[in-house]
Amino acid sequence: MSKFTPDDLVTLLLAISTMLILSRVASEIGKKIGLPMVMGELLVGVALGPTLLGNLLPGVYATLFPFAGNANFAVSLEAIFSLSVILLLFVAGLELRFSLFLENGLMAMTTGIGSMVLPFASGFALAWFLPEWFAIEAGGAKHLLFSLFLGVAMSISALPVIARILLDMQLLKTDIGAIIIASAVFNDIVGWIFFSFILSLVGEVNGRPGVARSVASIAAFAICMLAFSRVLLSRILPWVQTRLSWPGGVLSLSLGFCLLSAAFTEHIHIHAILGAFIAGLAIGDSVHLREEAREIMHQFVTNFFAPLFFVSIGLKVDFVEHFDPLLVGLILVLAFAGKVLGAGAGARLGGMPTRRALAVGFGLNARGAMEIILGSLAFEAGLINHQVFVALIVMALVTSITSAPFIRFFLGK
Repeated sequence: MSKFTPDDLVTLLLAISTMLILSRVASEIGKKIGLPMVMGELLVGVALGPTLLGNLLPGVYATLFPFAGNANFAVSLEAIFSLSVILLLFVAGLELRFSLFLENGLMAMTTGIGSMVLPFASGFALAWFLPEWFAIEAGGAKHLLFSLFLGVAMSISALPVIARILLDMQLLKTDIGAIIIASAVFNDIVGWIFFSFILSLVGEVNGRPGVARSVASIAAFAICMLAFSRVLLSRILPWVQTRLSWPGGVLSLSLGFCLLSAAFTEHIHIHAILGAFIAGLAIGDSVHLREEAREIMHQFVTNFFAPLFFVSIGLKVDFVEHFDPLLVGLILVLAFAGKVLGAGAGARLGGMPTRRALAVGFGLNARGAMEIILGSLAFEAGLINHQVFVALIVMALVTSITSAPFIRFFLGK
């Protein structure tokens, strides 16, 4: 790569400012009509990317986003996008509190397990027995990895979206809201750890040593962070928040710890997202972390880095060219059936009435930003093709938009 020139900096700043300003305008318009903010950010990416601008005004697109003609620009922007997804996973971990899952007893356990087992089994089985539907060659290592991925993709929920839906419906502090939130915490923790394991196997040589090493590394890191670092951080945080500058001290140390953990997991050939996610869990689960600090980190990441990441998704793919109606329909049916029936059956087994159990299922069906991040990482790793990626994006948006209406219907609101 040649030296980064002033012209490269101008192009980079112009691209970033365009993405930020347009995504904020689109998100605010979408918010007023009841759409998730992430939808506005994705639509801006689609408009600025090869789907619209690249087809209508290819010269403008090549000037604004010279991925092909300017290696300095492409590398710099990809680095910013990578940092964005690392910080997004850190904030996601920061919002999860595993103690919530443990506090809600048997019903949270049966709902959480049900909301993962059936979606995972259905996604894995479909990909394993019908790989040709996803343009996957049967019998190879990628066949197994893709099947595992599709199972995880069907299992994961989006806690931030779910929490916002429940808050808007005034259900967050009710019994049913507690069960949904506790189960979503379980979904996200198990799902992201397992997805990190899958990513660590992508590109590995087939065989037991690679698998064993990945499992051992992930288990050792997670146990060390959640059992030891979590306790240490819980003791350090009160001192940091009272003795150092507020809020700069806790922000610098928390974000530094996130990046250090991400660098470590990347170094041991586990994706950096696991380090960031577990770091968020370790810090966020501390009772000593002030809500103001949590909120500042959340606002910082979600209003700068998140728009850049979600806009970047539209810059990578032509959504019209790679939209497969049959595949999109299949993914939607699989997502709704697996999550709603699995979570509903788990809640029913825990003693919840049928209609309320189905409301829980639809509450957990919102995939939102987490599914989009999952799909984007799998796409970058070469695990899924353009058509599956587009189908997952559509599924994430549809499940998020339809969650609240179905909850209202089954609760009679």
